[in-house]
Amino acid sequence: MAAGQPQVLVFDVNETLSDLAPLRGRFGDVGAPGHLLPTWFTGVPRDGFALTAAGGYADFASLAHDGPRTLLSRLENPPADGEAAARHILDGFSRLDARPDVPDGIRKLSDAGYRLTAMTNGSAAQTEQLLDRAGVLHCFETLSDVGGPCCWKPAPVAYRHAVERAGVRPGQAMPVAVHLWDIDGVRRAGLHGAWLRRGTPACTRGRRPRPAAARRTCGSSRTRRPPRGTVTHRPADPDRGHRRPW
Repeated sequence: MAAGQPQVLVFDVNETLSDLAPLRGRFGDVGAPGHLLPTWFTGVPRDGFALTAAGGYADFASLAHDGPRTLLSRLENPPADGEAAARHILDGFSRLDARPDVPDGIRKLSDAGYRLTAMTNGSAAQTEQLLDRAGVLHCFETLSDVGGPCCWKPAPVAYRHAVERAGVRPGQAMPVAVHLWDIDGVRRAGLHGAWLRRGTPACTRGRRPRPAAARRTCGSSRTRRPPRGTVTHRPADPDRGHRRPW
């Protein structure tokens, strides 16, 4: 590990490490279209963010339970037992697998000398099950969730909680996530962050992405973004104030 690099990587879990695609089948099991998955899942962190902003808190399972019941009740032919259908969908979280690239990537980072931890808006217990199925649980020192600080990421205190549990200074830790809102929160907390880009177009106009050679960072004609699949190291920059880092 080169001097000046972070010692601890703090991984987000939902969608960064876990593959949510099988949950589409859970919707199908109860007679609902699979495309409801992103509608439902997007609403869960939205409600968590709102509660945190208002000074309240509810855990992931509590918020996630309400969404399916509401969506399923609006179907033309809703399930006869909406409560059981919602539980069936939520039970899928405890059976999710890691994304295919995760086990090998985690082992390489561990072998390179990085200390690995995780911080999720979901459940640390389910994170443990996920990593155990992937065969990489032993690579992680600590698994944290927002039940500790009782506030959801991207609130700064959530990231600081994970860093404190790792026993390092903020400058020695770097959260890794697939969500841009997560990286924005990391920066506002005064930390470095790595944006893991999975299939994200660099910048699009209309419906079709521009050719690779013409891609630029949105809002800039000078800075190119890295190729897909790379981890982008985004250092903290307190002078940027409220502007978003992309």
